[in-house]
Amino acid sequence: MVTPALDMLETYPARLGRVDRVALARCIEECFASVEVCTACADACLCEDEVTELRKCIRTNLDCADVCDATGRVLSRHTGYDAHVTRALLEACATVCAACADECDLHTGHHHCQVCARACRRCATACRELLAAMP
Repeated sequence: MVTPALDMLETYPARLGRVDRVALARCIEECFASVEVCTACADACLCEDEVTELRKCIRTNLDCADVCDATGRVLSRHTGYDAHVTRALLEACATVCAACADECDLHTGHHHCQVCARACRRCATACRELLAAMP
């Protein structure tokens, strides 16, 4: 299935080198999906009665959303590509996504946290897979 990110990669006018376009597109899309889910989870946590007990979760959600957003945006740009920057962002994104998933997993009574944990694990996996596929 052609996704928007893969569609854009296929239209890129310059050569992308030996990058695995499917892994790259999946990572971009998982990053932006995590942005949406983490932002929504933080907002849902703010509506919970025990919001003070969810402070760390909210903070982790927002940190994760910011890092995923930056990673997805950098991965979407290819002109002047710097592999060192890309690797650093992918490692940071995988780390923060794993931390966010672990934090959300602590809140089993909140379905939004479980949805968020799954999205963050998918993003962390996509980041690690892209790192492994990089030349």
